[in-house]
Amino acid sequence: MGDWLQRHRRSLLFMLVVLVLAGLLVALKMPVALFPDITFPRIVVSADSGNMPIAQAQVAVTRPLEQALRAVPGVQRIRSTTARGAAEISVQFAWGTNMTSALLQAESAVNRALPRLPPNTRFSARRMDPTVFPILGLSLTSDRLDSVALRHYAYYDLRPLLLTVHGVAQVDIQGGAQAEYQVIVDPMRLQSYGLSLTDVEHALANSNIITAVGRLQRHYRLYQILSESPLKNARDIGHTILKTGADGVVDLSDVAQIHSGIVPQWTTVTANGKPAVLVNVKQQLGANTVAIDRAIRTLLRQNVDSIPAGVKISTWYDQSQLITAAASSVRDAIFIGAALAALVLLAFLRNLRLTFIVAIALPSVLLASVLILYVLHQSFNIMTLGGMAAAVGLVVDDAVVMLEHIMRRISEHPGERVPVLHSALEMSKPLAGSSAATIVIFAPLAFLSGVTGAFFQALAISISAALIISFLVAYLAVPILADVLLTSRDAERAERPGRLLGWTSLHYGRVLEKLLRRPILLVPILFAFLALGGWSYTQVGSGFMPSMDEGGFVLDYKAAPGTSLVETDRLLDQVQQILAKTPEVASYSRRTGLQLGGGITEANTGDFFIRLKSHRSRNIWQVMQNVRDKINKQVPGLRVETGQLMEDLIGDLTAVPQPIEIKVFGANPQTLEKVAGQVAQRIGKVSGVAEVFNGVTIAGDAVDIHVDPVKAALAGMTPGQVTAQLQGLMEGRVVSLIPQGQEMVGVRVRAPHDLWNEIRRLRQLPIVAPDGHYLALGQIARIQIKAGQAELQAENLKPMVAVTARIEGRAMSTVMGEVKARLAHLSLPQGVYLQYGGLYREQQKAMHELALVLLAAILLVAVLLLFLYERFTIVLSILATALLALGSVFIGLWITGTQRNITAMIGITMIVGIVTETAIFFFAEAQSSGVSELVRAGRVRLRPVLMTAIIAILALMPLALGLGAGAEMQAPLAIAIISGLLAELPLVLVVMPGIYAALEAFSRRMARSSVEKP
Repeated sequence: MGDWLQRHRRSLLFMLVVLVLAGLLVALKMPVALFPDITFPRIVVSADSGNMPIAQAQVAVTRPLEQALRAVPGVQRIRSTTARGAAEISVQFAWGTNMTSALLQAESAVNRALPRLPPNTRFSARRMDPTVFPILGLSLTSDRLDSVALRHYAYYDLRPLLLTVHGVAQVDIQGGAQAEYQVIVDPMRLQSYGLSLTDVEHALANSNIITAVGRLQRHYRLYQILSESPLKNARDIGHTILKTGADGVVDLSDVAQIHSGIVPQWTTVTANGKPAVLVNVKQQLGANTVAIDRAIRTLLRQNVDSIPAGVKISTWYDQSQLITAAASSVRDAIFIGAALAALVLLAFLRNLRLTFIVAIALPSVLLASVLILYVLHQSFNIMTLGGMAAAVGLVVDDAVVMLEHIMRRISEHPGERVPVLHSALEMSKPLAGSSAATIVIFAPLAFLSGVTGAFFQALAISISAALIISFLVAYLAVPILADVLLTSRDAERAERPGRLLGWTSLHYGRVLEKLLRRPILLVPILFAFLALGGWSYTQVGSGFMPSMDEGGFVLDYKAAPGTSLVETDRLLDQVQQILAKTPEVASYSRRTGLQLGGGITEANTGDFFIRLKSHRSRNIWQVMQNVRDKINKQVPGLRVETGQLMEDLIGDLTAVPQPIEIKVFGANPQTLEKVAGQVAQRIGKVSGVAEVFNGVTIAGDAVDIHVDPVKAALAGMTPGQVTAQLQGLMEGRVVSLIPQGQEMVGVRVRAPHDLWNEIRRLRQLPIVAPDGHYLALGQIARIQIKAGQAELQAENLKPMVAVTARIEGRAMSTVMGEVKARLAHLSLPQGVYLQYGGLYREQQKAMHELALVLLAAILLVAVLLLFLYERFTIVLSILATALLALGSVFIGLWITGTQRNITAMIGITMIVGIVTETAIFFFAEAQSSGVSELVRAGRVRLRPVLMTAIIAILALMPLALGLGAGAEMQAPLAIAIISGLLAELPLVLVVMPGIYAALEAFSRRMARSSVEKP
């Protein structure tokens, strides 16, 4: 093998160069995103059936849809919310389901149920994936253009321009107004001419005609024959003929006022306190977020002359800023770690050539590993980049171990030409075993489900790719470079220990020899270590995903049920004043009657997105709490919730938007509401619980018009005919469309608002009977105000109310423990029971799966060690050392105040592989269990163990300190690994030899006793 490497060293080095260049090339093409590309197994079906009462909508709309969707293959959970005439049904599938097929099957199931639903029911079904939220949000404001013109520019000019950008899937427009012609009919004047509202509608529809009626072929040409009498403006509408006779012609202007207006809307959209139109850019799955943002900004600069005068385009949200900042911080962490590693190597080896070899190996490994990520369809995101940063120390470890071994072999033969490549082959088995020990622990991560698996599989792939390339580089390229660049003088200088290292090695050997001759001294050390680790475990709270400062947050708000849009706007003006006075706020956008991510919304609800300044004195959690406290104090009657956008996005995509969710199940909605109130009151007293919501959403009050069938029949009408007239008089109907430029402008026919804007006037609203006479609505109907109804929720067709809350300042496990204790003594009515959901349920599931992953990793490492050594004493001593190192992780988490969350658990799992890797190199030196041999092996491994541990710690330090945007996501992982590495030094160099010697002695005694038995 050594001769083969010698013959092919040029081709091997050239192949490495090719891999590095290929990695550099694909790195420029790799998509850049915040998180890995994840297919979330959730579909949302929305249905609209008008304004029927909530209880009726649940029976007529929601239940049939729930039953139809439940039959779709692969459905695990169905959750529904029923509002006035509307239903929203969340359908959860198993992770890994083909969601394209699932969406088609869900749509098919709804279409089959559609004939059983109320007439004119409309539905939509959509997959819930990261593209439902925008990656870029633009706001358009103007002091010159009105809301109609501003929306027209956004929809018909800016939107098509943005859709030309590669990777853009959809551009949504929110806010502004749409033009329409309004025909305000006077019912009394209609009556005087013997006409009805229906006559007006038919006349307008039949007067605006452009229709092809045939074709004519003549003189070698083919003509299309058109019949047209189009309406073009308000004047043409007014000249529409309603009636002719001996007395003359009655046109529309005789009985109605015609003017330009806007489509009725119950929403408000602002940006930084001014009326605005919001342009929300959504990307295709797998698209490059950063590239899309750059392309859009370039396009806007190139088309700046086409922007109307007075229109200001601002950015209210830009996900690429967070992505770029997070990628830059992780990149900087890699560079800082690499620079610190080089300094440590130079300090220990005191040789520039050795440092140069490692400096070549590290970037080569990282760039070549990018090629593997590209082949596996990964992207540059916070998880893959974090994995590469975490792998820096391990990559350097492989190169240092190989170089240190080569140096030692050269120094053992001074003045001779040592075959470097043959010496390198001696490390084949330990190098392969150590790399495999670290890689194999990631294999069980493939079986993780949910968000945890989706996120950390990308991390595992990134680290595994780096370690595979690192092994190949350390095994093939590093020996070749050492053979070319190093001399015996370099080896002698590198192997000559400095004064400090020599003193450390001498005293370490004495301590180890004393412990090996008296193993009983290890017992108090082990006991103290286990006790401190166990106590720390009880003090460290558990959480789910690490919190990350995204640079902006969402503020959801809800006014009292039934609050008008005008009153809601008044309350929100006060909120906007609070935001304007908050020094950390850079900009904000507001939606009322709308939501950033869609969903059932009333005119008294909506959200803000608040973007913060890059440089600020307070972190995002302090700003959120300060804003929320001011609103609660200064704007009574407005309930608010705060959360970061990506945090809310993941919650919405997984249908578990809040950390705390207590589901109250039962049969009676009124009983559920009462119990939910009691639950909310109890958990609200727990420290760390914030933004408690009792789960009961009340729709606004309604004016109920109950048509008396008997009285209506006496007038010659049915309740349905009366209702149709009411709809035409109040809401009006769009009876025709007039083309104007790029859009079709509607013509709406309705009665004046003055006829029905008060209850007393509503009773006098004129209704026309079939015989032409008019009567007041109050003569055939009872009109009264009905209190608002609560929206109805169900899960798997069982009535349910979900009480939700957020957690602030405390660990999830601690808070939930107290919540459960407070609810344990709650007296529940018969048939009512509680279930815990939300992120807590996901966290419990993830922790259970990660515990199994850790167990599987330990078993796989045990199998690998048995394959390498075929000796249980070595295997048990290495595994015992690795398990002892886990205790130090909890000590580190406790000291730093870090929660035992998902990221920390991955770090705990990695420690098993890292400690095993170091232990394998130790046993590569130890040839027997004798005291002198173990001391010699320990002194030989002292310097490389110190070097690699210090390098790995320093490489992870930028991540552990959470420097830069997005670093908080990887901080628990880095802290866990650093804690394990700090314990690795004494454990591998001192404790493990003692355990091994004791096990060998016990094994020999057992062997002798078995021989002595007859």
